[in-house]
Order: sequence, then structure tokens, then C-alpha cells
Amino acid sequence: MDLPHRRSGGLSLPVVSLGLWQNFGSATPFADQRRLVLHAVDRGVVHLDLANNYGPPPFAAESSVGRLLATDLRRDELVITTKAGYRAWPGPYGEHGSRKYVLASLDESLRRLGTDRVDVFYSHRFDPHTPLEETLGALQSAVRSGKALYAGISSYSADRTVAALEVAQSIGLSLAVHQPAYSMLNRWVERPGADGRSLLDVASAAGMAVVAFSPLGQGVLTTRYLRGIPADSRVARGGPLRPEWLTGEVLDHVRALDAIAGAGGRTLPQLALAWVLRDPRVTSVLVGARTTDQLDDNLACTMGPPLEDDELAAIEPHAVDAGINLWGSRSSDL
Repeated sequence: MDLPHRRSGGLSLPVVSLGLWQNFGSATPFADQRRLVLHAVDRGVVHLDLANNYGPPPFAAESSVGRLLATDLRRDELVITTKAGYRAWPGPYGEHGSRKYVLASLDESLRRLGTDRVDVFYSHRFDPHTPLEETLGALQSAVRSGKALYAGISSYSADRTVAALEVAQSIGLSLAVHQPAYSMLNRWVERPGADGRSLLDVASAAGMAVVAFSPLGQGVLTTRYLRGIPADSRVARGGPLRPEWLTGEVLDHVRALDAIAGAGGRTLPQLALAWVLRDPRVTSVLVGARTTDQLDDNLACTMGPPLEDDELAAIEPHAVDAGINLWGSRSSDL
């Protein structure tokens, strides 16, 4: 399958990419992980997104991809990205944005992946206790050493992104990608910053690719929770999505969106992905499918017609910020 691509500078990304956050830890059999990744690549999903804390345990997802790179995948046909910022090991240098932690994490990620470079290396979150010059200087070292081809930031607010771009320019670093959460239930990237521009505005003006993660609102923008909390769901298993966020009001909005999707011949996840991709400033959406069937349903969002004006108007009253921003207090709100 030839997925549509969107370009930003030298980066060409499929409009749907695979995030390996929650289904690539020790609790998921490697055979299941292999089946999903190989199916994704076969369908044209050549962008695999990782981070040092993806698992659990930390580095587990990168170890799995490393096994696949050694046996099944051609490295140069893929865009492989990883991040450092959240906790990867104990102690004061096991998270945040220090040069010591960021570069040590990258070395460990490369060791797990069994490769000499990643295509994009991100600062996973803004760290208010470390100067931006230090964090971005570490990204610059990664690029200059050839261990990363591009540098990016994730979950930085509009104002912090402006500051990061200024620092990056002063040290000769190009920030190529921003990875924020964005969905119909989490529209923070549209809110204006101090200069009146949203994060989407800032990234677009700087020529940064925008890779939107959690476009399905951690699974809320599926029909999975409309009849209660399934025993095998992320909520029931103590995942990052909290039961208190699944309020009656939120679920009423989800039911309305599901009806709009059905009227247009789409599933709810397809509508949710198409809605994020409606904005040309968004380069790609990251999906965290658990099965090949889920992935195929997600990929079908690229096959239908663009959302019409009447559909967008019907969606708007129900595309409301629902508090499903797991990362706000730890990065984007700072």
C-alpha cells in the first residue's frame, strides 16, 4: 500500500505513523509485536516512533525493534525516531533534560536498536530546571556526531517552542519536528500563546513538521468505552487514561461523533484521524494500534474523501477539550 506522504524540509513522512508506546513491553509476546510491525511496514507505515521509556520496562520497545532490524527490516527504508525526557533509570540523571542524561539515553537507545543512528531524536518534554541551551545543546551534539539526523521537541508549549527556536538558532541547531498530543478531545495546540500564535502557527512558521500523537484520545475516540470499561482495556489495567475522565458529558460527545462518522461512511477512529489531518500543518498522526485489524481500520482514514464543510460544522460542538492531556502538567503547561 502506498500511503500518502507529507513533506517538511527533507523529511517525508506517511500521514499515518506507528507509535510503539503501549503495546511493545514485556507483557506483549514478541511474536505479536513482530506481526504488527511487519504488517504496518508492508502497508506503507515506514515511520516507527519510539522513546527510551516505552515498554515497560524502559527500552523494551527499542529492544524489540532492534531484533526486527536484525532479522526482518531494512534500516534505510524506515524513519526511526526516539526521545529522552521521561524516567528511564533511577537517580537524578535518569530523566529530564540534562546533557548527561540526554546523551547517555541516546547511546543506550542506539545500543538497544542495534543501529548507529536514529532519524529524529527528540527532547521528550520541557524541563524547567535545565537551561534550554543545555538540553538543545545535547541535541546539537547528537546531530553533529551523526547519531541523529534530525532534532525535535515534544510537548513544548507555543511559548516554550518560540524560546527553543531562538536558542536553537543561536547555537546553529535546526529543530525539524514537533510532536504534540492533538485530538478532537485535546485541542491545546490550537490555543494562542503570549504572542497570539498557537503551537501549530509557530511550528508552521518555523518549517517544523508536526507529528500528532494520541489522535484517538488514548482510545476514547473509539467505541470501546461507550458501554462501560472493558476488563482488558488500558483504563482497567491501570494505564495512563483515568476512569474519571470518562464522564457522561465526554461520552455523550463521543456518541455524537460516532454518529457523524457513521453518517459519512467512516468508523469513529477514521473520523478522528481525518479530523486531525484536515489541517495541512499536521504532517503525520501517530497511532498505537494493538492488532493488525485496528491498524487497517486506522489506515483506511486515508482512503475516504476529505471531510466536507458540513461535517466539520457538525463535529465542532463535540470536538471539545475534555481534560485528556496526560502530559500537560509535566511539560506543555509549564
